Amino acid sequence: MQEPERRGAIGSFMKMAKAIRRQAQTAERVALTTADTIVANQMRSLARAFRSQADILKKKEKKKKK
Repeated sequence: MQEPERRGAIGSFMKMAKAIRRQAQTAERVALTTADTIVANQMRSLARAFRSQADILKKKEKKKKK
């Protein structure tokens, strides 16, 4: 009975990581289209932070699979 719950948790990590990576892509697009260099740099920084968070979620998922 516990196995399906575990799979659900792993699936939610995958969905969350994917959603966070989409946010990173959006931040990168905003950085490319904005004329303000300060805002562009902040958006690039935000995109890096999103990707870092997604990587952490992915590592947690792999650790739980083992």
